[in-house]
Amino acid sequence: MASLPNSQTVTYEEWLRMPEVSDAIEEVVNGEIRIMPSPSWNHAEIVQNLYDSIRPQVDKRAVKVVCSKFNLIIRRQPLTAREPDLAVFNANTMVQKDGRIHSAPQLVVEVLSPANTRREREEKLADYAFLGVPEMWVFAPVERTVEVLYLEAGQLRRHALLTEGILTPKHFPSVHVPISEIWPD
Repeated sequence: MASLPNSQTVTYEEWLRMPEVSDAIEEVVNGEIRIMPSPSWNHAEIVQNLYDSIRPQVDKRAVKVVCSKFNLIIRRQPLTAREPDLAVFNANTMVQKDGRIHSAPQLVVEVLSPANTRREREEKLADYAFLGVPEMWVFAPVERTVEVLYLEAGQLRRHALLTEGILTPKHFPSVHVPISEIWPD
């Protein structure tokens, strides 16, 4: 993950006025813009497989499953905005303002890349916990594991580390995701 050269922190209002960069993944952490490379094919396939598994199991009017790039505002001051790999929202809890989402999804999914550092992971966990995300799945393709985390006492804490079985989101109990079907062939 790279920061912009000679980067300065930006405010929410300044950031909104900036031009969109269609082919870049951009997160803002404490006002610092971070540009990330596009995900690998393996990463993209895991996200797509998750989307393809979850989407048909929910009512599209009541539940939004998002795997395209979008800004999830964690806080406006200092500006922190994340781009989760996949997010699942109860549609009636979504708050959209300025073309961005300002509310917690009921489930966030992140797929680790080899370049991810421990610090970046901890920052993301803290940001999602701050926003009030109740559940997070972290896929580690190299190890072929899925870490399931639940929000407890203001922190996302590990509930399980799985290599097989069925994932069922707490807020969407009718959804069943076989872990074996998520990994690319």
